[in-house]
Amino acid sequence: MSSRTPQRRMPARDLALVASFAALIAVLGLPGALQLFGNAVPITLQTLGVMLAGSILGWKRGALSVLVLLALVAMGLPLLSGGRGGLAVFAGPSAGYLVGWVFGAAVIGWLVQRRLPAYPTWWGALANVVGGIGVVYLFGIPIQAAITGTSGVVATAVSSVVFLPGDIVKVVLATAVAAAVHRGYPSATAPAQARGKEHVRGS
Repeated sequence: MSSRTPQRRMPARDLALVASFAALIAVLGLPGALQLFGNAVPITLQTLGVMLAGSILGWKRGALSVLVLLALVAMGLPLLSGGRGGLAVFAGPSAGYLVGWVFGAAVIGWLVQRRLPAYPTWWGALANVVGGIGVVYLFGIPIQAAITGTSGVVATAVSSVVFLPGDIVKVVLATAVAAAVHRGYPSATAPAQARGKEHVRGS
């Protein structure tokens, strides 16, 4: 008998949720992008999808949904705002923000899962601010500064302040939607293992 332990596969329901949120993030790029004050990085709605993925799916599935989207983008599909796709986007000024999406969704999900099954709106909003803004900027700003080579990290951070009003609006929207989902469908977005434990306790 083999001593290897079989690897657990992600349940089909979880895979469907991951795919659905990857599609949601892609759809939020359809309205296009807005570039203000000559900033090399566009303002898009797709960060809202990243916040929703982490807030609703949790850290693992939320991050995976972003990774699925980015893998499709790397394959050449024009799924980023403005119809962008291909490996070139990962060498452009937005590259750090794209990487930040993955870690941002993971941090949001991790923080949200600390309180589940409850979802206090203030905690959800804090999770979205920390992960959806703080973590994304943490990756995005220094990489943008390094790629553009036109200004230092501090100057790039100052120019990125233009993103904050829109990101705050996204935090409010993501928190409100996630609160409604967790309130109306508390078991719908729980990981399969957690659902199984709840079933055993209730039997």
